[in-house]
Amino acid sequence: MQTFNLEGEFIPMIQLLKALNWVEHGGMAQRMVDEGLVKYNGEVDYRKRLKVRKGDIVEFEGMKVQII
Repeated sequence: MQTFNLEGEFIPMIQLLKALNWVEHGGMAQRMVDEGLVKYNGEVDYRKRLKVRKGDIVEFEGMKVQII
C-alpha cells in the first residue's frame, strides 16, 4: 500500500485520483467514480467531491493508498 501526504484538511476524491496518476484527467476520474470503481474506506463510494482526509484509505483497480 502506498501513502499520500496530505497538505491541508482534505483533498477531493477526483483530485486525489489525478494526483496519484491513477487516471489521466478529471473526466476519466469522474467516470471511474460514477461506475463504482473506487472504494473509500472499504466501501464503493459514488461521491466525486468526497473530501478525503488523513487516515482514509482509497482503492482503485488493485491499487491502495492511505492518506497521511
